[in-house]
Amino acid sequence: MRYLIRLSYNGGKFCGWQIQPNGATVQGELEKALQTLLGMPVPVTGAGRTDSGVNAVNYIAHFEFPDDKPFDAAQIHYKLNAILPREIAVHEISVTHEDFHARFDARSREYHYFIHFRKDPFCEGFSYRMRHHLDLEKMNEAAAHLLGTHDFSCFEKVGGNNATSICTITEALWMPYTPSHVEMLGYPCEEGDYIVFRIKADRFLRNMVRAIVGSMIEVGSGKKDPDWMASLVASGTRSDAGASVPGNALFFSGAKYAGECSETMK
Repeated sequence: MRYLIRLSYNGGKFCGWQIQPNGATVQGELEKALQTLLGMPVPVTGAGRTDSGVNAVNYIAHFEFPDDKPFDAAQIHYKLNAILPREIAVHEISVTHEDFHARFDARSREYHYFIHFRKDPFCEGFSYRMRHHLDLEKMNEAAAHLLGTHDFSCFEKVGGNNATSICTITEALWMPYTPSHVEMLGYPCEEGDYIVFRIKADRFLRNMVRAIVGSMIEVGSGKKDPDWMASLVASGTRSDAGASVPGNALFFSGAKYAGECSETMK
């Protein structure tokens, strides 16, 4: 029987989602906890690999368990949250159809990257602080050049080992936002002190979003023109693009699936 599991995690202490030979990972912690509770190894497949330090909200995974060994999903859900590290929260475990695949059935994936421009102790750890404001209008002009199907190898980490670097980006947008401690508690700020980048694609390459954001900062700070992004995508290499930004401010924010499971997996 195949089970769907939906979870969120703070990636700060992990070497990413995927099991690594040296270092704690989210997949490793989840599989260890499931084996403890279910009494046998339980390999888990996730919606995609997140890099070291990257966070996730409503991340989807699946696992198989023998039909002749049924278990109470609600009880295992409760016990998982009791024994998993506090950085990992399981929201749901449910039976799904036998051919569902958390990775290959995902039609799109979405990420958010957060930046702030003033000293803010409540953003530390989950947002990238910059000293000077950026030009969002120019950054969105540059972001428009990302839309569509392209070879994005210029943003891929060297040695990424992907079979192809072709991706289709359907959304790329910078916008201001208001954190809850500003809106609800009155934390002092000025307009434009907090911005977020939202990007959606059918797939992402290793380190791709962080390299895109770093390149966008080149535009927003006036070092590059928005049209530079078009030439970068067309013929640039990783050394031509901007530096990668820190992973702690990046969030995997969901995957979309076709068919009957779409409501569960928003």
